[in-house]
Amino acid sequence: MTVIAVLGAGKIGEALLSGLLHGGHDAGDLLFTERYPARVEELTGRYGIRGVEVEDAAKRADILVVAVKPQDIEPVLDELAPLLGPSSLVVSLCAGLPTSLYERRLAEGVPVVRVMPNTPMLVNEAMSAISAGRYATAEHLAVVRDLLSHVGKVVEVPEAQQDAVTALSGSGPAYFFYLVEAMIDAGILLGLPRALAGQLIIQSAVGAAKMLAESDEHPVLLREAVTSPAGTTINAIRELEKHGVRAALLAAIEAAKDRSVELGKAHDED
Repeated sequence: MTVIAVLGAGKIGEALLSGLLHGGHDAGDLLFTERYPARVEELTGRYGIRGVEVEDAAKRADILVVAVKPQDIEPVLDELAPLLGPSSLVVSLCAGLPTSLYERRLAEGVPVVRVMPNTPMLVNEAMSAISAGRYATAEHLAVVRDLLSHVGKVVEVPEAQQDAVTALSGSGPAYFFYLVEAMIDAGILLGLPRALAGQLIIQSAVGAAKMLAESDEHPVLLREAVTSPAGTTINAIRELEKHGVRAALLAAIEAAKDRSVELGKAHDED
């Protein structure tokens, strides 16, 4: 059996481990690393998966999923560099970090696949985009696609598009949460109790998302179906346009993409 090690068992790392277990992987074929002993004990107790040191993970695993924070990548690469060869597969879940960073720091020929997931992985509804590094083959991409299919949907993109993916879907859930938060506040402003406003908006968001996912219609058509002539919705849309909400979203996502590029350059130029 293929042994998979998740380096960094934060929320995303834990979500992947949980998804792999539910997808049929045996706990004995899964490993994780985590710097805090209490967290190791917690996850081992919850899933029956063994927590190990990075060196042990590198020696035992066929696939190493790097899920540490981008600012913590350097010491991890220092530990991995003398231990990995072309038979290993490195899967990077670190936002903004290019495959060239890994390829420069690890032994020649080590295949690297870059992934941009998002937090709905916690409920097995992630949107993950994968890109092959210099030494990664179609077979490596297929392995990673199968791995991530346990926790959501997967698309393949050229690595040059990963910063845009990071800004759009990687950060995307935060934009939706922000809008839902604002709409709940609007409900309170209109005199509704917070709990009721939350219930109304959250279910509306779930239903709207399901319509988007299951309908072949463009979002514009779905919106227009709710927007009656001289009705309440068109008055609300007018106010959104008047306050530049569309332009603000475009600018926000562009700013997120610029920051992703900056993060990648900061590490890739070290």
